[in-house]
Amino acid sequence: MDSQKSSSSADVVTVDVHAAKDLLRSGHRYLDVRTTEEFNKGHVEVENVLNIPYMLFTPEGRVKNPHFLEQVQAVCSKDGYLVVGCQSGVRSLHASTELLKADFKHVSNMGGGYADWVEKGFAVKKPAAETEL
Repeated sequence: MDSQKSSSSADVVTVDVHAAKDLLRSGHRYLDVRTTEEFNKGHVEVENVLNIPYMLFTPEGRVKNPHFLEQVQAVCSKDGYLVVGCQSGVRSLHASTELLKADFKHVSNMGGGYADWVEKGFAVKKPAAETEL
């Protein structure tokens, strides 16, 4: 299928959270590829954040989102500038590789993911505290 381009993560540019923060300030769009459940518990606080899960929770466990590429293509130009992040940097590396193979031109993987972003004390958006019953 995609044996034509067998180059893997070597093509992906991975940046640390400090560089990612600078890229986001300069106009890159943040694509969070964690599950919707993870995203809703807290995410990087930036303008125009997108959440398109790379993996989905199913009764059988986590499986790759079969519509990932088409969902990204529906809201992002292949010429757009993206910073892709997940919880620790693993899913975002796979997602970044897939985006590059699909001819997205400006993709950066955020190494360390949301966990490192939080650890560095950068801005996060979390749901409001649940009201007591």
